[in-house]
Amino acid sequence: MSNRISKWRIGLAKTSKATFGQIATLLGASEISDSTYEELEALLIKADLGIETSESLLEVLWERERQKGITKTTDLKMVLREELRQRLDDPPLLNFSSTPTVILIVGVNGSGKTTTIAKLGKRYLDQGMQVIFGAADTYRAAAVDQLQIWGDRLDIPVIAGQQNGDPGAVAYDTVQAAVARQYDLAFIDTAGRLHTRFNLMEELKKVHRVTGKALSGAPHAVWLVMDATTGQNALQQAHAFKDAVNVTGIILAKLDSSAKGGMAFAIQQELGLPIIFAGLGESSEDLQPFDPDLFIDGILAQEE
Repeated sequence: MSNRISKWRIGLAKTSKATFGQIATLLGASEISDSTYEELEALLIKADLGIETSESLLEVLWERERQKGITKTTDLKMVLREELRQRLDDPPLLNFSSTPTVILIVGVNGSGKTTTIAKLGKRYLDQGMQVIFGAADTYRAAAVDQLQIWGDRLDIPVIAGQQNGDPGAVAYDTVQAAVARQYDLAFIDTAGRLHTRFNLMEELKKVHRVTGKALSGAPHAVWLVMDATTGQNALQQAHAFKDAVNVTGIILAKLDSSAKGGMAFAIQQELGLPIIFAGLGESSEDLQPFDPDLFIDGILAQEE
């Protein structure tokens, strides 16, 4: 097993053994019965696909069963795999043609934003790019300290301001520094916003606007870090961020800690946004570009 495949299999072991493992067991070697679809629906919802996604999936499976005369649950499992795959978009090719490319990282407190930024920095440093961080989470001293610690470890400069200072000013200074020093990538950390706090979301919009004043066209991407362990609860938050700052992609963090990987399908169904990266573990190498095929293979994997 290649290292990449192994990372996905190990990272998704928890969700595979839990809800999706039960689906794989249900769709074993038995005949399809009246209870098969009822049990499958309950498991899909339990796996965090959401009611709408689960119901649409079941309708397609039922129709495919009628059209093809499927009687074995093993055949139904193959159809399920195909349908799940169709519900996941391939991540877009990332375009870093602008120098610098400015990427705003947003999300609620505890989603893993700051750690994810560090992993992204390490990833692109290893690819030979010059990276700079902006610590625009000025309300939480620990967030600035954490990012500066990561910057020191990785030898990545960090632009920071005064505690409780203007996050827009930090974002502006970060972009200007990236332009002046001709850096390839600027990742800007933002405060963990509660989507229900109007004033905080408005301030996030300001950070978004300010980067554009510092560099025309910025930010070139806005990535929302979502905690996979929070399941459906994170989707309402995601809608608010998408409306506020035009989110362009999702980073699904802590996927290795979640037993409900079906959230990935709900994200595609309800948000229409690509999943760009998935967090499969603690190390920087465990932040992997999202691979729909390896994801589905991982969640439907059964113990040998």
